[in-house]
Formats: sequence, structure tokens, C-alpha cells
Amino acid sequence: MSSAGVRAVAGRVWRGTVAHVPRDPFRVGPEALEGWADGAIAVDAGGRIVEVGAWREVRARHPSATVEDRRGAWLLPGFVDAHVHYPQVGVLGGLGLRLLEWLEARTWPHEARFADAGFARAEARRFLGLLARNGTTTALVFGAHQAVAMEAFFHEAAASGLRITAGLTVGDVGLPDALRTTPELAYAEAAFLARRWHGRGRLRYAVTPRFSVSSSEALLAACGAVVREVPGVWATSHLNETPEEIAVVRSRFPGAADYLATYEAAGLVGPRSVFAHDVHPTDAELARLAAAGAVVAHCPTSNHALGSGLFPLARHLSAGVRVALGTDVGAGASLSVCGEATAAYAGQMLLGTEGAPLGVAHLLWWATAAGARALGLDGRVGDLRPGRDADLVALRPPPGSTLEAALAHAADLPSALATLIALAREEAVEATWVAGAPVWERPGAA
Repeated sequence: MSSAGVRAVAGRVWRGTVAHVPRDPFRVGPEALEGWADGAIAVDAGGRIVEVGAWREVRARHPSATVEDRRGAWLLPGFVDAHVHYPQVGVLGGLGLRLLEWLEARTWPHEARFADAGFARAEARRFLGLLARNGTTTALVFGAHQAVAMEAFFHEAAASGLRITAGLTVGDVGLPDALRTTPELAYAEAAFLARRWHGRGRLRYAVTPRFSVSSSEALLAACGAVVREVPGVWATSHLNETPEEIAVVRSRFPGAADYLATYEAAGLVGPRSVFAHDVHPTDAELARLAAAGAVVAHCPTSNHALGSGLFPLARHLSAGVRVALGTDVGAGASLSVCGEATAAYAGQMLLGTEGAPLGVAHLLWWATAAGARALGLDGRVGDLRPGRDADLVALRPPPGSTLEAALAHAADLPSALATLIALAREEAVEATWVAGAPVWERPGAA
């Protein structure tokens, strides 16, 4: 439905095929999806959405607004990536290894290179540009192990215009010397970066122990101290990704009831906590995650590539655990949130009766509004209702592409949107905006 009766004045009106999911489809069903084949999004001078609905109706109420004509393209809320590693673009595509082998053989040697500030800054600029190029406007970013690399990252993130939550990754055991820190240094560097960057523009800080495999109790306690002392910061790490990882945690923390308890003891589990993967949780862990209001970031392409397993979504939903999507990278296949949504769908299908059936409303919800809620930005971004910031992505099928051919046969808007999510990747992203301002546009697309 359109938002008739809104009194604010729009300075611009985007025109195209418009779709969003303003309500949770896991609660209300497929009717949560709203869309218009010839739709419009009216935006005021401050980059806030004034109205969304059918083109003719919206235009009639805002006749003097400048038109951003994107007919032939889909206009969606900007994508939200709830778990993605900044220093791992360079290790995309590694195959044939499980998690712990993959970290030791490919990932940690590459991440050691981020001690070079110039290299780190160039990689940060490249990484943030690729997020925008993939239609991602908001991301929870797993950072580098070096404070100099994170200082460079935050400078570039501020310049990018994206909404970024990130932090220094820390660990003090089981890591190569180039990545290892101490609890004292981890606390000092994280506290400094958090106080310097948290709440600055569109940036926020996330306290980031790599995982309990690489953390002592003292290191996790130091992370918890930063969470307590710097108001409003987030916490993120990995949880229950593989049986091998869980076994290491069990041996390293013999007094802990389970993997989640290692974080709980340090005060790292709460409504501003996001844990990646959680492929092998216990029922007790799910109950405590739900009670704490914590979020799980589901990263299906990474889980599949590393042989970690199929995500038990139905168990998470039944327990009341909030779930969002992450691309992970570099164990993930790409920075495409649409790609992750498609892989999530396939994983649940493979689980058969133990899986949670997913429709197009669920997938678009996961790619947008669910991530916004997970990161505490609901009411600000994630859907196209009035009052939200105009964080948008335009997707257009490349001429002659399979996507273009398939869309030509779509029977209705939901069918077309399902095709779009299944096939649209980086090459289909035409432009990305944050609060109505462009952060990336394909050359010659306007």
C-alpha cells in the first residue's frame, strides 16, 4: 500500500519496479512482501523516505520533485551483510579444506600482511567499494588483527558513506605470532579504537574476539571490559561452526558448559551481540541466545564450502533466536547478499522435513530488514516505509543475460523477484545509495 497522507515534501522520486518486506514473513507469511511493477519512492532533501507506492499516485502528490528514472530496474532496500571479513577478499576461492586447515593454510598468512598500513588501507578501500558494488549499504565487518589496519579501515569506511560496524580482531592463543596479541594490549587497542570511532558518522564499533579457539579466558575478559566501559558498542565472534572447532573449545575451556558459555562468562552475550554460523548448537545454547536477544549470522556459502554443515534454521526459529545473513568471505563465495539468500534457500531444501521452507518474502527479508533489525537499525533502514533513510539498490538485468531471459517469462511480481534473487549478482547492480546519496554507480548507467 502507498503512504497516502504524508505531508513531507519530496525533493526526488525514484521510479522503477519497487519491492520491500516491511513485516516479518516468518510471523505473518508471504503477504509481508509489498511491491509495485511501476513503483516510486519519494525522498526528501535530507535523504529520508516520504512515500512509497505506485508511480502515478506518488508522482501526483509530488509533482515538482526531480525524477530518478530507473524504469527497467528493480529498486530494493539496500542489502545488509551481518558477517563479513575485511581482510579476506584475497583468499576467496580456496577449495578442499575444512575450517581449521583453511585458516592455517590460507587465511592467517594473508591476514598477517595487514600489518603494512599502506596495504591495509588499499585493501580497505577495495573491500568497501566491493560492498557498495554488490548493493550492500550496511555491514557488520570482522576486522583485521592489527590496530594500524583498523585505523586505516575506519578512515576509509568514513569516506565510503556506508553504514559500517567493525572492530579490531583479537586473539592470544593458537594463532601465528604475527596475529597474536595479549589481553592487556587487546584491551588497550580496542578501547582506544572504540572511543575514537564508535558513533562517528555512520560508524560503530564491535568488540571482536576471533573465536574461543584463539582466546584465553583473560583475553575474553578484556573484550568484555571494553563492552562494559564503552557505551553502545557491539560484540561479534564465531560460534559452533564445525565439530572440530567445538572440540578444541571444549578442551581449552573444560569448566565451560558449552561453547556459548565461554562468551557468556566474559559478558559478551546480549542484544548487541552477533555470532556467525552456529551450525551445531545445543538446545541449551539456543535457549540462552534467545533469552539474551543475541543474533546468529547465517553464512550458507561458507558453511557449504568448508563442509561445516547445513544450518538448523527451524531449531533457531523454534527457540526464538534472531537470524540474519552474512557473506563471510573468504570462505563464502562472494560479497553478494542475494547469493547468500539463494544458498540459504538451497540448504533448507536439502534438510527436507528438518528444514524451514523459505519463500521469496523470507529471502528478501533476510537480505534487508532482518539484517537491519539484527544490527539495531530497524526504524532507520531495511525497508522503504516513510521515515526510513533512503538506502537503496537498483538491480538491472545485463543485456543478453540469463537473468534478463528468465525475467521475461515471470508470471507475476513475486515470481520475478524470486528470479532476481536467484540470479542477480554483482554484475546486475546498477547503483547503490545511502540516505539518498550515491555510494556507487555503474559507469554509464544513469
